[in-house]
Amino acid sequence: MSGDINSIRPWRAIERRKSRQIRVGNHVVGGGAPILVQSMTNTLTSDAKATIEQIRRLEDAGADIVRVSCPDEDSTAALAEIVRGSKVPIVADIHFHYKRGIEAAKAGAACLRINPGNIGSAARVKEVIQAAKDHGCSMRIGVNGGSLERHLLEKYGEPCPDAMVESALDHARILDDHDFHEYKISVKASDVFMTVAAYQKLADATDAPLHLGVTEAGGFRTGSVKSAIGMGALLWAGIGDTIRVSLSAEPEEEIKVGFDILKSLGIRTRGVNIISCPSCARQGFDVIRTVEALEEKLAHISEPISLSIIGCVVNGPGEASMTDLGFTGGGKDAGMMYVSGRPDRKVSNAEMIDKIVARVEAQAAAMRAARTAKAAE
Repeated sequence: MSGDINSIRPWRAIERRKSRQIRVGNHVVGGGAPILVQSMTNTLTSDAKATIEQIRRLEDAGADIVRVSCPDEDSTAALAEIVRGSKVPIVADIHFHYKRGIEAAKAGAACLRINPGNIGSAARVKEVIQAAKDHGCSMRIGVNGGSLERHLLEKYGEPCPDAMVESALDHARILDDHDFHEYKISVKASDVFMTVAAYQKLADATDAPLHLGVTEAGGFRTGSVKSAIGMGALLWAGIGDTIRVSLSAEPEEEIKVGFDILKSLGIRTRGVNIISCPSCARQGFDVIRTVEALEEKLAHISEPISLSIIGCVVNGPGEASMTDLGFTGGGKDAGMMYVSGRPDRKVSNAEMIDKIVARVEAQAAAMRAARTAKAAE
């Protein structure tokens, strides 16, 4: 049952916006390449050991790219060690000091998050761009609704989509004028409507790849909802090449929510996709506690496997027919296990979590083996 959901159900197909391609380390961004999920460390970058440990946790969660802050010389001094200790490309977050950008490029950063207009004279901008060219480093122009340039706030009266897009294009023009085109752009705001409108306008104004995000979205629950609404609307419209879910939560949670957003749209399918009912008086087992346990026990699985957990036979068989594996309650202290959409065997409620986990792990192992065999051909 696994596969490209859009080839199975064409009415869910998303037509991606056509953007040019750039490279971020070993990843291709834009031009129809897979949408990448990233997060940001919150350790002191100068503490290379702590930062690498956090990057490891982000890698385990599935991060494609990780960004680190480089506000001072101690941070960029630690960056080379961090880059060596990371399996994923590292983006160096540079705000004002041009020397930090040059140091980060030399240290092996795959990308600089920077606004060229914020780092001083034309000569300084040119030095940073040359460093990026010399070291194969791309850039992200990062516009934030909360930190727009004063002249734009005076022109528009307040942060708004037009001001954000004008800021982004002004910064992009500086790079273009120096014959540097390896950049992507973001126009983030904490307001969902402003964010979506800004990205829609920007998507029409440039062919640069776009990095999506609703900035300062809030805590885990509210931030996840805002991000899903804002980025979901854009992704559904085909806009977006990389994403970051900004949460006041552990960075690993940003990666998980990011993949859940992509998974809900059929864009990427990393990990187990659990389809479960909200539970009601018909349930033949404790659906809520069961799903909680399965989410925890299956968090390590990265293979795309769909799993339905339904409390009764009203919707259970139908949902199970569309998933790789399933369990439907309804019998006395037991339910039916489904494999590839077909009834397989009865399993007691007492054993179902262990049996389901074993089935999922076995299927994941088979998928890994098949992938390894194909790669060896």
